[in-house]
Amino acid sequence: MRLYLLALNPTDSVTEGFLPAAKRLGADVTLLTDRPGAHRARYPEHEILECDVRDFRAVITRISAHDPADAVFTNSDHLQTQAALAAEYFGLPGKSWQATLRTKDKAELRRHLAVSGTGAVRSAELLPGQDPAELAGLPLPYPCVVKPREGVASEDVVLASDAGELVQLCKEIQVRRPGTALVVEEYLLGELYTLETLGDGRIRHVLGGFHTRVSPPPYFIEERLTFVPEHPGAVVAQVLDQLDALGVGFGACHTEFVVHEGRARIIEVNYRAIGDQCDLLLAELLGIPLFEHILRTHLGEPLPADPGVRTGGRARLDYPCATRAGQLVSAPGAADLEVDGVRLTYRPLRETGERHDLYRTNRDYLGVLRATGTDQSAVDRVAEAHLAAQRWEIVP
Repeated sequence: MRLYLLALNPTDSVTEGFLPAAKRLGADVTLLTDRPGAHRARYPEHEILECDVRDFRAVITRISAHDPADAVFTNSDHLQTQAALAAEYFGLPGKSWQATLRTKDKAELRRHLAVSGTGAVRSAELLPGQDPAELAGLPLPYPCVVKPREGVASEDVVLASDAGELVQLCKEIQVRRPGTALVVEEYLLGELYTLETLGDGRIRHVLGGFHTRVSPPPYFIEERLTFVPEHPGAVVAQVLDQLDALGVGFGACHTEFVVHEGRARIIEVNYRAIGDQCDLLLAELLGIPLFEHILRTHLGEPLPADPGVRTGGRARLDYPCATRAGQLVSAPGAADLEVDGVRLTYRPLRETGERHDLYRTNRDYLGVLRATGTDQSAVDRVAEAHLAAQRWEIVP
């Protein structure tokens, strides 16, 4: 069976998750990408074809002129609608392209949730080329958050304290990202969490989630995620109602939301598996073939009624971040350790010798530490001790 996988840059999710899972399923993978060199360097054993994967017409043409498809899949935020349209064109299982568009377009997400009555958030849209000064006359609440309409990874997501600052921030983003539409929305109070779901269009499994620690405003860098085996039922019900309103229910979905005084409000919906190695941790912690389950849904196979999730696991992920621009001259290497019953997996995300600007996004990550065990206090203690013993040196 032939699986077409759409990708931009190589990711750990594809390299360590989906490609090995496809092999275990016996699927032949053809990877379509606009960056073939980077992928061939990472896994030369796979068939890799160059394609303008951001254009659904190019994707359909490339597949049609090649071997017949049994599935079209992507785990990229940017390519969900293209994959959904291609799957629909070839009569294959896939996500609703309307749902992928609603979740990717943050302005459309806000409009749709407001119309559905499940999650109104005061917001406004600034189109490419539109003068940010027009926002100053709108009845926006302050502080408010400005973000690219179709952005990812907290890039150019920043808090504005008043109208003057909002206008200035929008102008700065327009210079950095010409042609980008922006969304301005009220700052939602509450603790930040995620909900991880997996469905086949018939049933949906909730796989728990994470409690996210972010950097202090005005930026929103995810610094730590602590596994939450089970959110309160009322909170889960509110989030699922909003996902239903968006039409989300096929394959993996990673939803970020805040809870304040018992009310759950969605920050954004990433209609894919959670990234930054959290998906690798989930598969290990829950003891399920997570990546195989996701691919099977796109191959038309139903999910099991009981996925056999292992309970009792506790975990967290830490992302040491650069705090200055410059060259990374020393850093810890990859490590796999077990300390006091806690399993530690550290992977560097930057090579020593690399020079980077300060982005104030997850592009500032220097590495990721995954810690798993059965007791949260032990997991926390061991992870913090390990991080305290490491040194990352950056010189201007």
